[in-house]
Amino acid sequence: MVNTDYYEILGVSRDASPEEIKRAYRRLARQYHPDVAEGDGAEEQFKEVTRAYEVLSNPEKRQMYDAGVDPSAPGGGQGFGQGFGFQDIFETFFGGQTARRGPVPRARRGQDALVRLEIELAEAAFGVHRELQVDTAVTCPTCEGSCCRPGTSPRTCEVCGGHGTVQRVARSFLGQVMTSSPCPTCHGFGTVIPEPCPECSGEGRVRARRTLSVDVPAGVETGTRIKLPGQGEVGPAGGPPGDVYLEVRERPHATLVRQGDDLHCSLPVPMTAAALGTVVSLETLDGTREIDIRPGTQPGEVVTVRGLGVGHLRGAGRGDLHVHVDVQVPSGLDAEQERLLRELAALRGEERPEPRLAPAQPGMFAKLRDKLAGR
Repeated sequence: MVNTDYYEILGVSRDASPEEIKRAYRRLARQYHPDVAEGDGAEEQFKEVTRAYEVLSNPEKRQMYDAGVDPSAPGGGQGFGQGFGFQDIFETFFGGQTARRGPVPRARRGQDALVRLEIELAEAAFGVHRELQVDTAVTCPTCEGSCCRPGTSPRTCEVCGGHGTVQRVARSFLGQVMTSSPCPTCHGFGTVIPEPCPECSGEGRVRARRTLSVDVPAGVETGTRIKLPGQGEVGPAGGPPGDVYLEVRERPHATLVRQGDDLHCSLPVPMTAAALGTVVSLETLDGTREIDIRPGTQPGEVVTVRGLGVGHLRGAGRGDLHVHVDVQVPSGLDAEQERLLRELAALRGEERPEPRLAPAQPGMFAKLRDKLAGR
């Protein structure tokens, strides 16, 4: 088994695409580069990230690594514990009892799983505890991972004698050559299952529905992944489980638009209230708040309320709430209202010629609000 988990070092899943691996490496390389990062361990972390990328970005090396051999380990790609070195390869082709590898373990690590989790804006802002139902593989309750019918046990393969490999001798221009390959009878395990478990058909695991408990921290956003170590599928023959990665998707809010840890919203205010000043009630994630509109507030002005945004994912505190004032100009005036406005305009010396255009369309802030909402 390989001791170093290169996937975990780069923070990607085992089925990550080459592009995901490249993006993860670029991000971590910038973070730990000795010319940028502070601390004595930055250089060593940079080397570790680079070594992980050199293996996982190369398809052949990645295939070797997924098969349990670390190609970057000392000894020309020898795996930890049971890999082939040059001497092993030489003896495999030219004979010798030491060329035989040990049998392949029947128990193997289970696969990682990716689960998508939808949350509301308020849950992203404050954090939430969730119980999730997932269909996964669990250890067979009948055979407890042994793959055998209760009361029976695996039997040593008679073809390979428990070695997991068989050797064949052939003649070539080099002379007599001995090759080694996995035993076709036991498939390299060294043992056979004479009576497979009837419940799992000799797999050592069955499909079942499990409940996962997860605490989603405040500050997550769409695309954030939360790792649940050891909560993935149990491997064949009761092998260790993989990991579960929760990928967060944040649902759009009816009135609030998120940008980073800050929130934005529009607040409609009548023209007269904007001119005279007022107090307007606004629904926020923290309940109803009173927003002070100062006299003479102009269209598009922003009132910032500190600490009513989204909680910071790393560190204490929260973002802010930015209230964009949408001054509403009255339309459809009756005769009396029009007369009063004309008198006000005269008093302020703001008389203008009669309009030649149709009533105005939605104003500047309406466009800003649509832009913030992504419309």
